[in-house]
Amino acid sequence: MSTITASNCRFCSVVSKTNGEDPIGTADTYDQWLILEMPLPWDKTIWMEPNPVPPDVHAALAPVWELNFRFRPLAIAPDRDYSQPGRTRVLHFRRPPTPFAQLEKREYLVPTDAVASLVTALFLQPQLLPTFAPYRQDTDHVRDLLICTHGNVDVACARFGYPIYRQLRQHYACNRLRVWRVSHFGQHQFAPTLLDMPEGRCWGHLESNQLDLLVHRKGEIDRMRSFYQGWCVLNQFEQIAEREIWLQEGWDWLSDLKWGETLAIDPSNADAPNWADVEIHFTSPDGERSGVYEARIEACGQVTTMWSSGDETSLEAVKQYQVSHLHKVQIL
Repeated sequence: MSTITASNCRFCSVVSKTNGEDPIGTADTYDQWLILEMPLPWDKTIWMEPNPVPPDVHAALAPVWELNFRFRPLAIAPDRDYSQPGRTRVLHFRRPPTPFAQLEKREYLVPTDAVASLVTALFLQPQLLPTFAPYRQDTDHVRDLLICTHGNVDVACARFGYPIYRQLRQHYACNRLRVWRVSHFGQHQFAPTLLDMPEGRCWGHLESNQLDLLVHRKGEIDRMRSFYQGWCVLNQFEQIAEREIWLQEGWDWLSDLKWGETLAIDPSNADAPNWADVEIHFTSPDGERSGVYEARIEACGQVTTMWSSGDETSLEAVKQYQVSHLHKVQIL
C-alpha cells in the first residue's frame, strides 16, 4: 500500500467542496458536551482507550456512556495563554429547557488529579459539585471557538484546520474570545470545521475571508450560507429550516430563544427521506415578539462526497436538500 502524503492525497474536503456539497443539516445533535484539556498528540480512537486519556478519567467516563442521553466528549490542546501548570480546564455544556439561544455552561480549572472526580460529579453525583466550587471559573461572558485539527482522524483536519486555527488565534482571540485546537467532532469532509460555544453552532469549509463575519456577525449574512453546518440542538431537517430563517431574519436571529419540531417525514425512505415538514418556534429575548416558522424540506438532487481522505472506496452520492416552502406565523 502506498503512503498517503500531502502531494498524493485526495483530500475528502476538497472533493466535497469541489462537488458543491452543502454542509447544512450535518451538525451532530447532542444534549451534553464535555471538553477537557489534554496534551497532544491525540490518537484516532482517543476515547476508546486510556491513552492519552488518563486511566482514572477513562474509568470515570465509562458509566457516562451508558446514560440515556446524547453525549460528546472532546479534547482541547493546552494553550500557553489559557492553561496553568498542574491544572486542567474542564468545560461542560448542556442543553437547557426550551426555548433557548445557547447551551448552559460550567467551567472549572481543577488540579489534574481531580478531573475524574469532577466528571463523576457532573454526570453521576451532582450533590458533590459544591466541592468543586473553588475551582469554578467566571467565564459565562467568554465565547470559545474550537477548530478541529485532529489529523489522526483525517489528514484534511490538520491540513485545512490548523491554518484557520492559527489565523483566529493570532488575530481574533481576546478577553472575551478564546480559540482552541479541538479533537474530531464529526464531518471531516467539511474541513476546516469549527464549533462555536456556548451557542453550539457548527461551521465547515471555512475560508480565511469569512472569519470577520463569523467572529463579528456584521455584514453580508448570505456570504455565510455555504459554510453553516447547523445548530447542534436541532435535527437534520430542522437545521436546514433554521438556516433559511436566519438568512431572512439577520444576525439578531442568533439571539432569539428557539426550539424545533419535526411534524412529518417521508416514510418511504428512512435512510434518506425525500421530504420533511418542520416547525421552528421563536421568542425574542425581551419576550416582545414570538412566532413559528412552518417549513417543508425537499430533496433537490445529489452530489458525490468522500468520507475519508485518500480512500477512493469512500466516495458516495449523498442527497442534497432545500427549503421549498417557508411561512412565518407571528404570534406577538
